[in-house]
Amino acid sequence: MQRIDSKIDTRSELFAANRGYHENLIAEFRERQDAARHSRPERDIERLRRQDKLLVRERLELLLDPGTPFWEFSTLAANDLYDGDSPGASVVTGIGVVSGREVVIHADDSSVKGGAWYPMTVHKIVRALDIAVENRLPVIHICDSAGGFLEDMSGVFVPGGRVFRNQCILSKLEVPQVAIVVGHCTAGGAYVPALCEHTIMVRGLGAIFLGGPPLVKAATGEEVTVEALGGADMHTTISGTADYAVDSEAQAIALARNIVREFRSPEKALVQEREPEDPYYDPQELYGILPADIKVQFDMREVIARTVDGSRFLEYGPDYGTTLVTGFAHIFGYKVGILGNNGVLFNDSSLKAAHFMQVCNQSRVPLLFLQNTTGYMVGRQYEEQGITKDGAKMLMAQACGSVPKFTVQTNAAFGAGYYGMCGRAWDPRFVLSWPNSQMGVMGAEQAANTLATVKLAQMRRNGIEASDADEQELHTRVREKADREVSAYYATSRLWDDGVVDPLDTRNVLGVAISAALNAPIDEPRFGVFRA
Repeated sequence: MQRIDSKIDTRSELFAANRGYHENLIAEFRERQDAARHSRPERDIERLRRQDKLLVRERLELLLDPGTPFWEFSTLAANDLYDGDSPGASVVTGIGVVSGREVVIHADDSSVKGGAWYPMTVHKIVRALDIAVENRLPVIHICDSAGGFLEDMSGVFVPGGRVFRNQCILSKLEVPQVAIVVGHCTAGGAYVPALCEHTIMVRGLGAIFLGGPPLVKAATGEEVTVEALGGADMHTTISGTADYAVDSEAQAIALARNIVREFRSPEKALVQEREPEDPYYDPQELYGILPADIKVQFDMREVIARTVDGSRFLEYGPDYGTTLVTGFAHIFGYKVGILGNNGVLFNDSSLKAAHFMQVCNQSRVPLLFLQNTTGYMVGRQYEEQGITKDGAKMLMAQACGSVPKFTVQTNAAFGAGYYGMCGRAWDPRFVLSWPNSQMGVMGAEQAANTLATVKLAQMRRNGIEASDADEQELHTRVREKADREVSAYYATSRLWDDGVVDPLDTRNVLGVAISAALNAPIDEPRFGVFRA
């Protein structure tokens, strides 16, 4: 593979302007991220201290192997929901290393409403367990939840069942789970530890019951204490719901680490590997490469050069379908096939994508999609040439492939191009977004113009003539809504990705993601029908 020859002038005024713009974006992102992780009312922190409880991130620090990466999923989930009362959707999930083993972690955050599950909390836990199922990763649950958020139980009840269903599927797949019960597991939440192969409870803190003492009193008239109803000693000596009773959180976490140490080592899927190598070009230069205006095009090769090992890239079909860059590279030694947008998708770039993905599936090479497109080309000429048919070929090859797929939204991800380039609905193993990225049916300006035109036409049909001021107010209102709903923060709040990441962290996150994905076998590809 040859080293990419970068054409970027890092001393130019444009580079400096872009860098300044993106450094400001990243500063805002870091502030949002830190607030979601650490900003809590002092009264909630004091409450946990009085109960002799650790904070969720203190628990993670004890659990994870020192010096190893922890990729936290969707830190900014629910960032614009529930009036800000559920930072991070009240739960921490991610992939980490425990006793040398890659695991998925689900840890309730009891500093937020006692760890109560909001609707988005449930969806975030389900997503983490979907990742565990698809990638055959063991799961550690740190259970400390007040149960479903009572003011929105209808939004928790139905999707909540998927948590327990996924736990059952993991067990069927012989993927072990460990529960560390350091708080209450009430109602449906009681099934989380009950469905694990290994359950540890902390005396005086952990409790498991379908109905707590107040509910039991109201339902049956029976008066019973927490410990007698669902405490650690009862469940480890009488009911058999738990396996180990310990006296402190530190003991529980140490025991969980010992249990994980005894797990069978996975036989990872075989893909081409070589010795890892840092990129030749400085990843810091990504800030100056990405434009401040999302409508301005940039060469995706420059992003690839600052992401892959040695900045080396074997481009596939460089002279055909030039609005899509395809080729082979390595990330932390793992060989990947890369598809990166350099503009709108035409017939030739769609066909090139379909062919390249089939080649990668034949060779068991994982696929990395770097999104920056406004979609597939439209117009009479292109429909006559079969753009819909050729785009369908790209969709078919992408959906039916068996190799792991990873998606990074680097800038624009609009229209059906978002589908073809492996958007969320197309089951990539992981989706990452950069803070500058936008995703939607169309760009904010185009959406605003289209919606304003439609609404004005409706008004005229109803005999209402809008003044210039009315038209401007309508356009501004629609544009503001569109700007909000295409943003990376809007998308990540609703779990349409697995987290917003700093472009500089992308290579490291992809290394974790690829390694985790190889815990699952790669099946033989079986494609559907490609229309001729």
